[in-house]
Amino acid sequence: MLTTRYVPGSPNWADLATPDIEGAKTFYGGVLGWNHVSAGPEFGGYGMFQLDGKTVAGAMQLPAEQAPPSWTLYFQTADATATSTAVKDNGGTVVNEPMDVEDLGRMTLCADPAGAGFAAWQPGKNTGLEATDAPGTLCWAELSTPDAAAATGFYGSVFGWGTTSMPMPGGGGDYIMVHPEGRGPDGMFAGIVPTAADPAPATTGPNWLLYFGTADCDAAVADADRLGGTTVLEPRDIEGVGRFAVLTDPYGARFALMQGIAQDA
Repeated sequence: MLTTRYVPGSPNWADLATPDIEGAKTFYGGVLGWNHVSAGPEFGGYGMFQLDGKTVAGAMQLPAEQAPPSWTLYFQTADATATSTAVKDNGGTVVNEPMDVEDLGRMTLCADPAGAGFAAWQPGKNTGLEATDAPGTLCWAELSTPDAAAATGFYGSVFGWGTTSMPMPGGGGDYIMVHPEGRGPDGMFAGIVPTAADPAPATTGPNWLLYFGTADCDAAVADADRLGGTTVLEPRDIEGVGRFAVLTDPYGARFALMQGIAQDA
């Protein structure tokens, strides 16, 4: 499961690029209960979404021509420069070379060989998100890719991930679940699904989809629709897991909601 006990290779940050930060505040506040706190003028308009006083995501206003509205998932690294080298050596692309973010940490923005974007974060004073795996927080991630085996090899080489596979419902191939090196299946934090078997493939190609927890998936989807979002995949159940839906915010950033079975009690 995704936790804030971050280890190398685990997700430790997520942020939103949006052309309208004020509109994003209204939307995510209404759907997930978030408020927004600026990081200060020295960070160029970057800020944090918070829930109950804990940081659950970052956000920055960027013109659509500079960056498409989207969510980016960050994975922990002890050395951002070494990670960027590993990305290149294994067929990926480094979009932004490693850079320091004041004394908060060091980051690099990358894409895997199929083109799915992600980032790596080397913690400094900012050790990562302060809450996960609960309603209103990041609880899962999923890579949609044309070649799941190739993706598994790439991320395994870059981050050392281990894997566990299970058959996809309806015989659509295997769903590959990943966990940090040295952790067992109890450390799973993401899945890899072949695009051909993805029930809601993105029109923009291979991508990482971020799931945020909710206590009531249907109610959250209704809130999103009311606030200008678009439902890409209507709420549906996954036996033994919970109920989920895929949406875009009013500006086109794609994300998912998950009402886990454990949250129903």
